[in-house]
Amino acid sequence: MKSLLPFLFLLATACAPRGGWTSAEKAIIDQPDSVMHVYTMPGDSAVLRAVSTDLGERELASEELKTLLAKMLRTVTDPSQDGVGIAAPQVGINRRIVCVMRYDKPGEPFESFLNIRIDSLIGPVSPGPEGCLSLPGLYGIVPRHQAAQISYLTPDGKPVTERVEGYTAIIFQHECDHLDGILYTDRADSVWTFNNF
Repeated sequence: MKSLLPFLFLLATACAPRGGWTSAEKAIIDQPDSVMHVYTMPGDSAVLRAVSTDLGERELASEELKTLLAKMLRTVTDPSQDGVGIAAPQVGINRRIVCVMRYDKPGEPFESFLNIRIDSLIGPVSPGPEGCLSLPGLYGIVPRHQAAQISYLTPDGKPVTERVEGYTAIIFQHECDHLDGILYTDRADSVWTFNNF
């Protein structure tokens, strides 16, 4: 029986589910504040420039995810931020999660999107003004496509593919760039400070 113990341990380890939130991610999610700290450049460049990873089955089914989504929504809508979108890296979590204000839906609701990807960019490119919670006081003119096809999971795990257009498509492009470590200033034709606006 003794000789079987190492084998059983290895078997149990090999069959154990992989993934889960890291201790650093849990520490951020479990902070008592309902409004999260927003990471900014240049001090938080290590997080904001990292490429985010997908959520696995364990994370998708977790209470931590529900807490994180609620806190991200409270953060982006807080008067101190007053944004139209936020990506998980902006609160210190390098996972493929964004919350976006849906200007293309009645009531303009904020919605959360998991493991999101832009499958294709559609239509003409037009320059327009952008700002970012992670670059306070800066604004720029950024060329963006006017439509995009996106695929994602809803918070209840339903896979969706849809086409978004107009300002909503621009928000999705901005937030999905965050997931790949790209800031709007990387794409901007020009950038200025708020005082020069």
